[in-house]
Amino acid sequence: MAAEEFSYHAPEELIAQRPLENRGASRLLHLPAGGEPRDLRFADLPRLLEPGDLLVVNDTAVIPARLFGARKSGGRVEMLLERFLDRNRALAQLRANRSPRAGQELIFEGGATARVAGREDAFFVLEFDRDLDEHLRRHGHVPLPPYIRRPDRSADRTDYQNVFARHAGAVAAPTAGLHFDDAMLGALTGHGVEIARITLHVGAGTFKPVTARQIQEGELHRERMQVSGGTCGKIEACRRRGGRVCAVGTTVTRALETAASDGEIKPFHGETRLFIMPGFEFRVVDMLVTNFHLPESSLLMLVCAFAGRQRVLDAYRHAVEQRYRLFSYGDAMLLEKSGRSA
Repeated sequence: MAAEEFSYHAPEELIAQRPLENRGASRLLHLPAGGEPRDLRFADLPRLLEPGDLLVVNDTAVIPARLFGARKSGGRVEMLLERFLDRNRALAQLRANRSPRAGQELIFEGGATARVAGREDAFFVLEFDRDLDEHLRRHGHVPLPPYIRRPDRSADRTDYQNVFARHAGAVAAPTAGLHFDDAMLGALTGHGVEIARITLHVGAGTFKPVTARQIQEGELHRERMQVSGGTCGKIEACRRRGGRVCAVGTTVTRALETAASDGEIKPFHGETRLFIMPGFEFRVVDMLVTNFHLPESSLLMLVCAFAGRQRVLDAYRHAVEQRYRLFSYGDAMLLEKSGRSA
């Protein structure tokens, strides 16, 4: 398998740069297990689910994880946090004209100084002169994806956050959840759909292209996650009553399938490196709400594994023809598991 097998044309003008004014006003492309794609509205979601189904959401909260600065010797630097190592040490991406060397000092907004202590693969280990979490809350920027070609603004602090966000730690939003508001959650529960939560803190690695080595080894960047005993119990009860498990986003899918890696869903608290690609056997998820993803990305590979590569790519071409809005602030899909991954 090669990344090029998951390519499609994503016109620049369809890449959403801002969210819709109303979260629930987006379009929804429904890809049933059999049949052609259906052009719907996100407001149609409750009628596509059935009483007794279980909707699983990711309650991670995005932190302002981007800082701008410069080398002490000169030259601009941009930091995107991957994860905290302790209160003043972090693993991060750095963007600069020249890659910083170990021992160099960087100066960031708000007067924070960091020393480059080393590297872990594509990430840098940084040692700050202060509590980094507190500094980011005061001076950090919302880590909008690189395809959103504008500076972050104050409204992004709420726009780029799910309504069910509880636990801070993500450096990117689980964007399938951005379509939900309190009215939609009320409509779903009123329809008899139960809601459960997992926590997966999305890392900066989600923006990095898939390498041939990752495909060969079947492992991706690490992300911290937790699936509780309560959520496992809700999934088991859903199965007993004949309901379906609908994951809100690829992050939820990755978390649930990690927790069921030995064949049975169990509580899990730790890191996952699970790479879901065609050929993967899904043990938990029956339906998937997700956005449209970048060509050749690990997220698109997961979606293709779930609903069939050619069917998904055909649906993407349909979405482009119908002028759906793409990526994080774009429109949504609802996919049903196809039973095949080719």
